[in-house]
Amino acid sequence: MHPSTTINRKDYNGEPSSGGFLIKNRSRSGWQVACINSFVRLQTTFTPADFEALAQTDLSETTCVVFDILRATSSMVTALANGAERIRPVATIDEALAAKAEYPEALLCGERHGQRITAEQAKGTDFDLGNSPREYTAEIVTGKTLITTTTNGTRALRASLGAREVLVSSFLNLQATIDHLREASPKRLVLVCGGTFEEAAFEDTLAAGAIADAVWDLFTDDSIEDSAQIARALWLAHGASLNASIQHALNARRLLAVPELAADVDFCLQRDTIGQVVRLDPQGWVA
Repeated sequence: MHPSTTINRKDYNGEPSSGGFLIKNRSRSGWQVACINSFVRLQTTFTPADFEALAQTDLSETTCVVFDILRATSSMVTALANGAERIRPVATIDEALAAKAEYPEALLCGERHGQRITAEQAKGTDFDLGNSPREYTAEIVTGKTLITTTTNGTRALRASLGAREVLVSSFLNLQATIDHLREASPKRLVLVCGGTFEEAAFEDTLAAGAIADAVWDLFTDDSIEDSAQIARALWLAHGASLNASIQHALNARRLLAVPELAADVDFCLQRDTIGQVVRLDPQGWVA
């Protein structure tokens, strides 16, 4: 089965299976296995192929933690710590331009292929900021509303919007996220990795593993999916040496090869420099 197989909880006949939930969809697709498993309490999604299933899953009893370490969630956390009022993540450039028309005072932010979105890509409008967290200084963002679209991170956030709570996390605010999760003790926890292009991202999986390890004792063995085991194992193997292990990450190597973006990698690997819990609210604003 393709990992992006989706499920409409209001339109199924099925039975539990070891891989998820077998769905007799009323469309042409026949029996399918959903990739978001409603029978476990701790799981990780790794790639954008999971976003569609996530968006169509009943997440009303679920907390989602979204990571796009290099660099979307790191930039959002930094912007808010430096005084931004709120951030509107959207999936596409067209949606960003429509939001700008609704909130004309907002700053347009985002990237495609790692670089700030240009007028050529955005119907004549140059975006104000790219996706480097180092751009989001207090001088630029204090008191501002931001509208942002990135290749994967903002899509991951939009896919998680139906969750009971959506947390925006990074290494910068990792401990604050962990402390909140341990206090809240969510019924179900899905660690959502933004990925790189359409693939899994080493750095996102590493961060998801850090969270999984920190809340491991809140869950029983039979309530933990293999995906969370994989993420945790990666963290236990590489978490003690973030700056060295990041060389395994395709996205890090790509950024390091671009002189003006190389410093973003070390910036995003800083641990716990920000003590703020960042959330996506039900109206779609990050604050």
